[in-house]
Amino acid sequence: MATFKFEAMDTTGGEVKDSVEATNEEEAQQKIRQMGYFVTKLTEVAGKGKKKDKKKGPQQRKKGKTFTLGGVNNKHLVTFTRQFSTLQDAGLPVLRSLKILEGQMRPGVLKNALIDVVDDVESGSTLSEAFGKHPKCFDRLYVNMVKAGEAGGALEIILKRLAEFKEKAQSLARRIKGAMVYPAVVISVAVAILSFIMIFIIPKFEKIFADFRMKLPWITEALINTSRWFVKYWYVIPLIPMSIWLTLKLIRLNKTGAYILDKIKLIIPVSGSLVEKTIVARTMRTLGTLIASGVPILEALSIVKETSMNAVFESCYQRVYESIREGETIAQPLKESRLVDDMVVNMIDVGEETGDLDTMLNKIADVYDEEVDVLVESLISLLEPIMIVVLGLIVGTIVIALFMPLLALLEGLSGGKKS
Repeated sequence: MATFKFEAMDTTGGEVKDSVEATNEEEAQQKIRQMGYFVTKLTEVAGKGKKKDKKKGPQQRKKGKTFTLGGVNNKHLVTFTRQFSTLQDAGLPVLRSLKILEGQMRPGVLKNALIDVVDDVESGSTLSEAFGKHPKCFDRLYVNMVKAGEAGGALEIILKRLAEFKEKAQSLARRIKGAMVYPAVVISVAVAILSFIMIFIIPKFEKIFADFRMKLPWITEALINTSRWFVKYWYVIPLIPMSIWLTLKLIRLNKTGAYILDKIKLIIPVSGSLVEKTIVARTMRTLGTLIASGVPILEALSIVKETSMNAVFESCYQRVYESIREGETIAQPLKESRLVDDMVVNMIDVGEETGDLDTMLNKIADVYDEEVDVLVESLISLLEPIMIVVLGLIVGTIVIALFMPLLALLEGLSGGKKS
């Protein structure tokens, strides 16, 4: 039997500090829950001999780590969360579940993090504390939901809810990215073809015109000058998008600049509406999931503000945060911001009045997910004719500019033969 020190909350919300004897962490948590407490922190009191044994374990486990770059793959994180939820639902202890999942995982960022998480949990840390040490893998939303699950003794339910949330967020991002593939490919191919024409084809026509010493129309002169620029400064073409990207990044370093850019994003026709609805869908689902999981409302709003990834919405959620802290409602500052539809405000208002806010927030997210799908399809159907018209105008201009002197040349030659 080992001794576990714990910190917990009683039914009135008061803090309790005590110790309990149990064979393992899961049994200790069960005993504390039977006392009527909600566990917030649990630490095993280990003797000197035990510490020595544990010192070897982590060192051996660290050998399983591999060198990695970048962040965690969202697909792998969703799979891990779903499997972890299933194992917890089957009644397996947390530590054993983690060891099983870490053992079957391929080398990568998530596996490295899980090796450390297993060591930390073995050393007496709570699961949320262990996850919190790896922000690249487990963000604040993830850690806080796990913490709420530990406190409420419903970790398997929270993990299932978290997996569903991650899957829906990933599905939305995948649909938007998938929809952008076609326009990106068309534009890339068009740029490559036009660059080829400018660098290799037009100089040959220029040579023909020079041999005949023809007076060229202004449109042909402009085209030849553009071609000369392409031939001489072709390396500038890939630098243009990079320069734009770098400039926008530098502007974003300033708080006011970031706010202005994000405001512009929201007012651009069609795409602005898509950005707005995507943010609303993501933030409402995040807030609904956190509230349903038992995370305090102020902490939930603080996390939602970070997940919005838009300075305008961050400012809006900051006002909501301050409103809640002062004992007011969520609906009123949202209404004043004019960032969301009246439907959203009214549904949140009803949710607050009925005490069913989390359900309402998830319904809003579902509605906006559907609207995002419709908008993405509309954007694609709008982009196709725009791209065809723009490419047609460019190609048509090139053809006209090249054939006008050729027609004049043919007329001159035919006139010369008649005389």
